[in-house]
Amino acid sequence: MIHHLAKENSLVKVWMNELRNPEIQQDRLRFRRNLERIGEVAAYELSKKMDFDEKVVTTPLGEKKSAVMTSQPVITTILRAGLPMFEGVLNYFDRADCSFIAAYRQHTSGDAFEINQQYVTCPSLDNRVLIIADPMLATGASLITALDELCNYGKAKAIHIVAAIACTSGITHVQSKYPNITFWIGDIDEELSAKGYIIPGLGDAGDLAYGSKMQD
Repeated sequence: MIHHLAKENSLVKVWMNELRNPEIQQDRLRFRRNLERIGEVAAYELSKKMDFDEKVVTTPLGEKKSAVMTSQPVITTILRAGLPMFEGVLNYFDRADCSFIAAYRQHTSGDAFEINQQYVTCPSLDNRVLIIADPMLATGASLITALDELCNYGKAKAIHIVAAIACTSGITHVQSKYPNITFWIGDIDEELSAKGYIIPGLGDAGDLAYGSKMQD
């Protein structure tokens, strides 16, 4: 299932427009905060899909029948670009467990590249809800590599992807291997460049959030 958050007019569309704007992108704090805000909205909407049980809540003046979340999710991000959205999701699921993946594209020849994944830390995922926060879903290659590795940590009962921008071909690629994933996406673009970058996209989210990568 795909939830396109900016399909209807809302603050998400305002924040997406700012994320794409080259002039506003110069303000790194604002760029990171907009990614964080989209993560927060996605987390709120996603929380409606979590399991709740009825409970009586005791107040200083009496009791109220309500419902409580029965378990907390595991929130994962791919370093470094995913950190602002990860923080946004974690702001709302503030008791969640966390997982981290270090991975990057390594270009080989021409426009070809492979995903170099060097580090993963994750608690058991058995019967847990897994949320992966990553701002850009382009080809889907890095996400599939991450999911393949995370499967070694147990069988999640549900998997959710939170992204600022995704390309339709990348979504399709991920769905071809993981058909039961739910996507929460700020906006969806239709085109990929020859090098696998989203068009029109917004540029390199990691560089815009934290500065240009160090050169070897």
